[in-house]
Amino acid sequence: MIRFGITARLFLAILLTSLAVALAMAMAVRFSFHTGFTQYLEERDTQRASLLTSTLTELYRDQGGWGFLRDEPRLWWRIVRTATAIEGRGRGERDEPVYAQPPPFSLLDAQGSLIAGPRSGNHHGHSDNHEGPRYAVEVDGTTVGWLVRQPMPQAPDALDQRFASQQRLATYAIVALAALLAAAVSLLLARTLRAPIRRIGEATHRLAAGDYGIRVTERRRDELGQLANDFNQLATTLERNERLRRELMADISHELRTPLAVLRGELEALQDGVRRLDAASLASLQHEVGRLSQLIDDLHELALADAGALNYRKQKLDLRDIVRAAAQAYAERMASRQLAFDIHLADEPAWMQGDAQRLDQLLHNLLENSLRYTDPGGRVELSLNRSDDRIVLVLRDSAPGVPTALLPRLFERLFRVEHSRNRESGGSGLGLAISQRIVEAHGGRIEALPSALGGVEIRLELPAE
Repeated sequence: MIRFGITARLFLAILLTSLAVALAMAMAVRFSFHTGFTQYLEERDTQRASLLTSTLTELYRDQGGWGFLRDEPRLWWRIVRTATAIEGRGRGERDEPVYAQPPPFSLLDAQGSLIAGPRSGNHHGHSDNHEGPRYAVEVDGTTVGWLVRQPMPQAPDALDQRFASQQRLATYAIVALAALLAAAVSLLLARTLRAPIRRIGEATHRLAAGDYGIRVTERRRDELGQLANDFNQLATTLERNERLRRELMADISHELRTPLAVLRGELEALQDGVRRLDAASLASLQHEVGRLSQLIDDLHELALADAGALNYRKQKLDLRDIVRAAAQAYAERMASRQLAFDIHLADEPAWMQGDAQRLDQLLHNLLENSLRYTDPGGRVELSLNRSDDRIVLVLRDSAPGVPTALLPRLFERLFRVEHSRNRESGGSGLGLAISQRIVEAHGGRIEALPSALGGVEIRLELPAE
């Protein structure tokens, strides 16, 4: 079975469409020409009849009746030919008669009896037998006869046939040229459309093979250009996700390796007798086990959040109550690290639909982050306000700060800023990532900004009821 490629399909589709349009136009032109040519023949015969009527009027006046035509039948044909020749010379044509045979006119007297010209079929005599168009022959206002054109179809003469043949050949030539032009344009368009599609297809194969650095350069402003831009965006996203996946695997392995290495060292020290098995050594082992357990729990919870499997029991609540309770729980710990902790809550209720447990977890993660990463003697401010249909919560702390370029990455999994905010301060590096999922599940948004106090400002907006 023959399989056509996209180029052949485009070529055939455009070519067949163009040919169909060309043939339809040719048929329309032929129909229009035939109709117009028929009307032209009728108008020409009408003009002949008018000329013959004038000639017959003059002859009747000169001869005093139609007897000269009844006595000499051939005279009728000479009169018709003479009128035809006069018509041709009047248009500036050659002197000999233009038409090979005279038009089929018959002359009837005032009573409708045939005087000269062909009879209609096998009938004789009266006007009922002559059903073609009639033209009155009048002398001094009195109708003395009728000029009748026979109704039966007549084959066109040589000039008419030549003219019709020329028009038919011209139509065929136009259709042939249109077909050739359609083929050329179809081939050009097919190749023009195929080139970017082929480039995008080749780039797709390389992307599927793992080459995430591939990009398609297309400067078109049509749908193919948009497709190329979408492909580049997809490649960028996949490249970023692959980088984050590798970083995540490296970070998780490192996070797991550190407490395991400590546990292994502690246990080996106990086995070798270097350390005694006492409350202090057990507390150290319990601390490392707790770090492992917390890391595993955070990873599990983040996986559930990414999959949309975290349960949310939303109800109407006043966010001020949750913020106030969380702040009170951290007030003593802030004071123990010599951190000034200021709280500013709106006077009016901050009603919203939310899950109290998840929102409490969100505030716990944010406050824990500020507590761990703010230098002793610093300052932490927490404010809650209502703005139109939004509830705005802002948590800002003092030094150390985070470079502006790295602020958007604070919500990435296991991301830590080196030196000032590192793993020595504790934490799994997943708290802000989980917080972002909780905020998004409540229809809000969260962002990290430089703080006016010298540290980091976490700003989140939640929809108010």
